[in-house]
Amino acid sequence: MTGDERHSPNIASVSWGRMDVPGVGLARDFKLYPGGGRAWDWTETGTHHRPGIQIADLGELISRGSEIIVLSRGMESKLHTCPDVFELLHASGITVCVAETRAAVAIYNSLASTGRPVGGLFHSTC
Repeated sequence: MTGDERHSPNIASVSWGRMDVPGVGLARDFKLYPGGGRAWDWTETGTHHRPGIQIADLGELISRGSEIIVLSRGMESKLHTCPDVFELLHASGITVCVAETRAAVAIYNSLASTGRPVGGLFHSTC
């Protein structure tokens, strides 16, 4: 894998229900990680606003080498995160940042621009 393949993609724009990640596509929600990303389909793991992001949602981010993970809470901060997610990330030595979606995008893009191996889960509605 070359350095470019390991670079975490930047998020070009985010608005209600729509995100644009060049090289990855347009979608409502995204899983991003070093080397790429894809649309985040909550039905794959049964994710709901409560209890929220689960360990199962993190697999690709961790397996693709994310050393920092940014979790968005949604535009109205209605998406929660299960407590065991924080326990797993802490035990794995992975730094986690949690913020409202626009703030999460800013944090993620800032980290990605430095070349850090950052991953993230982004929800562009509530």
